[in-house]
Amino acid sequence: MSEPILEMRRVSKSFFSIKALRDVDLTVYAGEIHALMGENGAGKSTLMKILSGAYRPDPGSEIRIDGQPVQISGPLGGRAAGIAIIYQELSLAPNLSVAENIYLGRETSRGGLLAREAMQAGAGPILARLGADFTPQTQVANLSMGQRQLVEIARALHARSRILIMDEPTTALSAGESERLFALIRQLRAEGLAIIYISHRMDEVYALGDRVTVLRDGTLVGSLDKPDIRADTIVRMMVGRDVSSFYKKEHDPSARPGAPVLAAVDIADNSRVKGCSLTVHAGEVVGLAGLVGAGRTELAHLIIGAAPMTSGHVEIEGRAVSIRTPGEALDAGIAYLTEDRKALGLFLDMSCLDNINLAVLGRDAKFGGILDRDKARDRAKRAFATLGIRAANVGVPAGGLSGGNQQKVLLSRLLAIGPKILILDEPTRGVDVGAKSEIYSIIDNLAKSGTAVLVISSDLPEIIGICDRVVVMRAGHIAGQIRRDATSPLSQEEIMALATGTEQLDA
Repeated sequence: MSEPILEMRRVSKSFFSIKALRDVDLTVYAGEIHALMGENGAGKSTLMKILSGAYRPDPGSEIRIDGQPVQISGPLGGRAAGIAIIYQELSLAPNLSVAENIYLGRETSRGGLLAREAMQAGAGPILARLGADFTPQTQVANLSMGQRQLVEIARALHARSRILIMDEPTTALSAGESERLFALIRQLRAEGLAIIYISHRMDEVYALGDRVTVLRDGTLVGSLDKPDIRADTIVRMMVGRDVSSFYKKEHDPSARPGAPVLAAVDIADNSRVKGCSLTVHAGEVVGLAGLVGAGRTELAHLIIGAAPMTSGHVEIEGRAVSIRTPGEALDAGIAYLTEDRKALGLFLDMSCLDNINLAVLGRDAKFGGILDRDKARDRAKRAFATLGIRAANVGVPAGGLSGGNQQKVLLSRLLAIGPKILILDEPTRGVDVGAKSEIYSIIDNLAKSGTAVLVISSDLPEIIGICDRVVVMRAGHIAGQIRRDATSPLSQEEIMALATGTEQLDA
């Protein structure tokens, strides 16, 4: 190859005490599609945000373009350096025309007024080059997701970008739109653009990638050239760490699951969940795995009535139930731990006592609606003792606690209702190792007491360490399941193969 268009050397990034990237190197050439892969949280997006100017790297990091060191100050600096990034969530203004979006931030004006006709004339040739089936005058709100992707690419080309970063570009596209996008990406490669392609989907990397670089836990694992790109090799690079010793679950090969408690039967919505069925038994911990965008949280929301389902139904202990709201789910014995405890779970300004008792206020009311504070205080103290919540007392605001203790306060609220079924969405996100170990013990003890537990997690060692069985979602469907038994332990490679579709590619 010729000299690289981009060299990133010893790139590190810290967010307070958290090291998101550690001395990462990346080399990209003009006229290549360079796939960037890694598990959720591996550091891919952080690295690209540094390259595009959204983040400033730590001292000692170096970026070179065409062999010359550059300092990229902000997104405008990234654009000036010839770098464009198309995020998974598109950044278009739907109320503006295609031409106005292409020129956004670089508008043409005459006499203090927007020169719309001139912008439309300038956008036309770029749209024609991309094979667009819409005009510069079309309002973006009237375009499909695939057409909007074209507008984002047209904006990058109009800005004379030489390095194009695409972050999960097919997440919201149909199969036909994805194929058209792939053809366009190959065309741009032939025209000499350097394309950095971030994707979890192995079939896309097989189809497009000239080289693959893999990150894991904020560090560079390595790069593969086209002849060496194999699903098993990439998956091993992505997940090649041992399951940590702090998983407490005691796996009994002779144990048999109890009676079915929760069954989701052919559940679907209008977009993200497509006819999914799963069952959780009494005393069983089932993991729901899959990549970002697979539809895991959306499936949970349908089960608890947080979103309307278009088909299918939920059964509890063999009986079909109608659940239209999360409150009705609680009444039916289903408790759900949200993945975003600060925005959707806890009331940070309220005391731990009030947060813990929020779901059972009616149960504790006396004398026509007066809260029994003594009963509420006793319940909060028991939760502190049982779950090991560390705080000065039950009256302190929940917002002042550590992430792990906040999570245990939220979990205490759910346990106060005595649920038959507990759905935990990313239960250890943002908590330290010690708190993770304690939460795993809580989950294990709940299962031993007969609770049916469904755990949604992006952490594969966590899923393997605490679950009896793993159901894997891919693109809104159930891709398959893996059961632990005496001769066949759960495998990260098998889970990732189902999540990415490589069980078909390597078959």
